[in-house]
Amino acid sequence: MSKAFTKESEAEEPELEEADSLPAGFKNYITPDGLARLQSELKHLRSVERPKVVETVAWAAGNGDRSENGDYIYGKKRLREIDRRMRFLLKRLEIAEVVDRKLQTNRDQVFFGATVTFAGEDGSEKTVRIVGVDEARFDEGEVSWVSPIARALMKAWEGDLVTLRTPNGPEPIEVVKIAYE
Repeated sequence: MSKAFTKESEAEEPELEEADSLPAGFKNYITPDGLARLQSELKHLRSVERPKVVETVAWAAGNGDRSENGDYIYGKKRLREIDRRMRFLLKRLEIAEVVDRKLQTNRDQVFFGATVTFAGEDGSEKTVRIVGVDEARFDEGEVSWVSPIARALMKAWEGDLVTLRTPNGPEPIEVVKIAYE
Protein backbone atom coordinates (compact mmCIF):
# COMPACT_ATOMS: atom_id res chain seq x y z
CA MET A 1 0.00 0.00 0.00
CA SER A 2 1.21 3.47 -0.81
CA LYS A 3 2.42 5.62 2.08
CA ALA A 4 0.00 8.31 0.90
CA PHE A 5 -2.97 6.23 2.04
CA THR A 6 -1.82 5.57 5.60
CA LYS A 7 -2.63 7.75 8.53
CA GLU A 8 0.28 9.26 10.40
CA SER A 9 -1.18 8.14 13.71
CA GLU A 10 -1.07 4.54 12.53
CA ALA A 11 2.65 4.73 11.90
CA GLU A 12 3.87 3.56 15.27
CA GLU A 13 7.47 3.96 16.22
CA PRO A 14 9.24 0.64 16.68
CA GLU A 15 9.27 -0.61 20.25
CA LEU A 16 12.71 -0.23 21.71
CA GLU A 17 13.57 -2.49 24.59
CA GLU A 18 15.06 -0.76 27.59
CA ALA A 19 18.79 -1.11 27.64
CA ASP A 20 19.79 -4.17 29.58
CA SER A 21 22.01 -2.60 32.21
CA LEU A 22 23.12 -5.98 33.56
CA PRO A 23 26.38 -7.19 31.99
CA ALA A 24 26.27 -10.56 30.28
CA GLY A 25 27.12 -13.44 32.58
CA PHE A 26 26.40 -11.52 35.79
CA LYS A 27 23.64 -12.37 38.24
CA ASN A 28 20.92 -9.85 39.06
CA TYR A 29 21.65 -9.34 42.75
CA ILE A 30 19.23 -7.09 44.61
CA THR A 31 18.65 -6.04 48.21
CA PRO A 32 15.31 -6.76 49.93
CA ASP A 33 14.57 -2.99 49.88
CA GLY A 34 15.27 -2.81 46.16
CA LEU A 35 13.09 -5.84 45.49
CA ALA A 36 10.24 -4.23 47.42
CA ARG A 37 10.65 -0.97 45.42
CA LEU A 38 10.49 -2.82 42.08
CA GLN A 39 7.47 -4.84 43.19
CA SER A 40 5.77 -1.65 44.41
CA GLU A 41 6.42 0.09 41.08
CA LEU A 42 5.00 -2.88 39.17
CA LYS A 43 1.93 -2.99 41.39
CA HIS A 44 1.38 0.77 40.97
CA LEU A 45 1.68 0.54 37.17
CA ARG A 46 -0.65 -2.45 37.04
CA SER A 47 -3.35 -1.26 39.43
CA VAL A 48 -3.27 2.56 39.20
CA GLU A 49 -1.48 3.97 36.13
CA ARG A 50 -2.62 1.52 33.47
CA PRO A 51 -6.35 1.49 34.41
CA LYS A 52 -6.37 5.30 34.49
CA VAL A 53 -4.84 5.53 30.99
CA VAL A 54 -7.15 2.79 29.66
CA GLU A 55 -10.12 4.77 30.93
CA THR A 56 -8.86 7.94 29.19
CA VAL A 57 -8.24 6.08 25.92
CA ALA A 58 -11.70 4.49 26.02
CA TRP A 59 -13.29 7.90 26.62
CA ALA A 60 -11.24 9.48 23.80
CA ALA A 61 -12.09 6.63 21.41
CA GLY A 62 -15.78 7.26 22.02
CA ASN A 63 -15.41 10.87 20.87
CA GLY A 64 -15.23 9.97 17.20
CA ASP A 65 -12.30 10.61 14.84
CA ARG A 66 -9.25 9.09 16.46
CA SER A 67 -6.72 10.38 13.93
CA GLU A 68 -6.77 13.91 15.34
CA ASN A 69 -7.68 13.10 18.92
CA GLY A 70 -4.70 14.04 21.11
CA ASP A 71 -6.02 12.22 24.19
CA TYR A 72 -6.37 9.02 22.20
CA ILE A 73 -2.97 9.26 20.47
CA TYR A 74 -1.09 10.19 23.65
CA GLY A 75 -3.00 7.60 25.68
CA LYS A 76 -2.07 4.79 23.29
CA LYS A 77 1.56 5.88 23.40
CA ARG A 78 1.50 6.02 27.21
CA LEU A 79 -0.05 2.53 27.33
CA ARG A 80 2.85 1.19 25.24
CA GLU A 81 5.33 2.85 27.63
CA ILE A 82 3.59 1.39 30.69
CA ASP A 83 3.39 -2.09 29.14
CA ARG A 84 7.07 -1.96 28.14
CA ARG A 85 8.10 -0.95 31.69
CA MET A 86 5.90 -3.68 33.20
CA ARG A 87 7.49 -6.32 30.92
CA PHE A 88 10.96 -5.07 31.90
CA LEU A 89 10.13 -5.19 35.62
CA LEU A 90 8.64 -8.69 35.34
CA LYS A 91 11.76 -9.98 33.57
CA ARG A 92 14.05 -8.39 36.16
CA LEU A 93 12.02 -9.70 39.09
CA GLU A 94 12.10 -13.23 37.61
CA ILE A 95 15.91 -13.32 37.59
CA ALA A 96 16.48 -11.33 40.80
CA GLU A 97 18.59 -12.96 43.51
CA VAL A 98 17.92 -11.34 46.87
CA VAL A 99 20.99 -10.75 49.03
CA ASP A 100 20.24 -9.55 52.55
CA ARG A 101 23.11 -7.47 53.92
CA LYS A 102 21.95 -8.27 57.47
CA LEU A 103 23.00 -11.88 56.92
CA GLN A 104 26.59 -10.89 55.99
CA THR A 105 28.91 -12.65 58.42
CA ASN A 106 32.20 -11.02 57.39
CA ARG A 107 31.46 -7.39 58.26
CA ASP A 108 35.10 -6.24 58.13
CA GLN A 109 35.30 -6.49 54.35
CA VAL A 110 33.36 -4.78 51.54
CA PHE A 111 30.72 -6.96 49.89
CA PHE A 112 27.31 -6.46 48.29
CA GLY A 113 25.05 -4.36 50.51
CA ALA A 114 27.88 -2.63 52.38
CA THR A 115 27.83 1.07 53.14
CA VAL A 116 31.37 2.32 52.54
CA THR A 117 32.96 5.63 53.44
CA PHE A 118 36.10 6.36 51.44
CA ALA A 119 38.50 9.28 51.10
CA GLY A 120 40.04 10.60 47.90
CA GLU A 121 43.53 12.00 47.43
CA ASP A 122 42.32 15.46 48.42
CA GLY A 123 41.00 14.12 51.74
CA SER A 124 37.31 14.57 50.88
CA GLU A 125 35.14 11.74 52.17
CA LYS A 126 32.21 10.18 50.37
CA THR A 127 29.80 7.45 51.43
CA VAL A 128 28.16 4.96 49.06
CA ARG A 129 26.04 1.86 49.52
CA ILE A 130 26.63 -1.02 47.11
CA VAL A 131 23.31 -2.28 45.72
CA GLY A 132 21.87 -4.08 42.69
CA VAL A 133 21.90 -2.78 39.13
CA ASP A 134 18.14 -2.11 39.10
CA GLU A 135 18.09 -0.19 42.37
CA ALA A 136 21.12 2.11 42.08
CA ARG A 137 20.34 5.76 42.81
CA PHE A 138 23.52 7.80 42.76
CA ASP A 139 21.80 10.92 44.08
CA GLU A 140 20.99 8.94 47.25
CA GLY A 141 24.46 7.43 47.54
CA GLU A 142 23.53 4.02 46.15
CA VAL A 143 25.81 2.62 43.45
CA SER A 144 25.50 -0.54 41.38
CA TRP A 145 27.76 -3.43 42.35
CA VAL A 146 29.10 -3.49 38.77
CA SER A 147 30.01 0.22 38.78
CA PRO A 148 33.71 1.17 38.73
CA ILE A 149 33.62 2.54 42.29
CA ALA A 150 31.97 -0.61 43.68
CA ARG A 151 34.32 -2.92 41.80
CA ALA A 152 37.30 -0.98 43.16
CA LEU A 153 35.96 -1.22 46.73
CA MET A 154 34.88 -4.89 46.65
CA LYS A 155 36.73 -7.14 49.10
CA ALA A 156 38.66 -4.20 50.58
CA TRP A 157 39.20 -3.81 54.32
CA GLU A 158 39.10 -0.65 56.44
CA GLY A 159 42.33 1.26 55.91
CA ASP A 160 43.02 -0.33 52.49
CA LEU A 161 44.16 1.87 49.65
CA VAL A 162 42.44 0.82 46.39
CA THR A 163 42.70 2.15 42.86
CA LEU A 164 39.64 3.65 41.21
CA ARG A 165 39.82 3.80 37.43
CA THR A 166 38.48 7.15 36.22
CA PRO A 167 38.44 8.83 32.80
CA ASN A 168 41.32 11.00 34.06
CA GLY A 169 43.37 7.96 34.99
CA PRO A 170 43.75 5.82 38.10
CA GLU A 171 42.93 7.51 41.41
CA PRO A 172 43.88 6.04 44.79
CA ILE A 173 41.13 6.05 47.43
CA GLU A 174 41.27 4.89 51.03
CA VAL A 175 38.52 2.84 52.68
CA VAL A 176 37.65 4.72 55.89
CA LYS A 177 34.61 2.84 57.23
CA ILE A 178 32.55 -0.24 56.35
CA ALA A 179 29.05 -0.80 57.72
CA TYR A 180 26.17 -3.17 57.06
CA GLU A 181 23.17 -1.15 58.30
